[in-house]
Amino acid sequence: MKKVQFNNSKGISIVANLYSVNSNKLIILAHGCMNDKSSNGRFESLSESLNKGGYDTLAIDFSGCGESEDNSITLKNQVDDLDSTIDFALKEGYENIGLFGNSFGTLSCLKNYRKEIKTMVLVGAIMEGMEYDWNEYFSKKQIRDLHIEGFFYEDTNRKHKITRQTLLDFEYIDQNDLIKDVNCPILIIHGNNIEDEEELQLLERSRKAMKKLSNNSRLEVIDDGRHGLRDNWYTVIDSTYSWYNKFM
Repeated sequence: MKKVQFNNSKGISIVANLYSVNSNKLIILAHGCMNDKSSNGRFESLSESLNKGGYDTLAIDFSGCGESEDNSITLKNQVDDLDSTIDFALKEGYENIGLFGNSFGTLSCLKNYRKEIKTMVLVGAIMEGMEYDWNEYFSKKQIRDLHIEGFFYEDTNRKHKITRQTLLDFEYIDQNDLIKDVNCPILIIHGNNIEDEEELQLLERSRKAMKKLSNNSRLEVIDDGRHGLRDNWYTVIDSTYSWYNKFM
């Protein structure tokens, strides 16, 4: 693994892990909200498998996450980060590029489709707006700071800057606008655990989206899987590897 660094369009430093087997085929890995380029170890195991299949992978830290420079966590910022990552990959000489997105990271993948992107795999995809009771996720002080200051910091492995726009980005997603220009085949993977209401709602929205995606696209449902599919990750790896082999 080699650590690489480049800037987004605003000059903010983006740090990424490049797992290379000297391939001309690259899969860019986009993590979920307030996660990082490891994605709790999932991106390392995915990269190992893809390397064995002849693919390079590039797992990025979105700005404000992991080792990348500070920034508020918003969809607009992450779209810019991933756009700059694709530019970096093209300059490095990669001819075939695929995207892999997890949860919130799936949105920046969809918004960054361009002709160089051969295909995408989206896990726990957010294909339409979701309403959350944020009081269940954040403390009273954090919610109060959000109303007064317009932002707060969530202390996990680093301080993540959460703004009003961060939360709105989950809610105001128009499905037609999100996918209208996406022409590559897409594999969407969800779980259907009956106790995971969030994942069930996301699955319902992805079912609707399937009618609007390319004919080669597919929805895979992993029985009893929860959002993030941590307990089913090797099933995700197998499906992902087969998908890239088919379309790259």
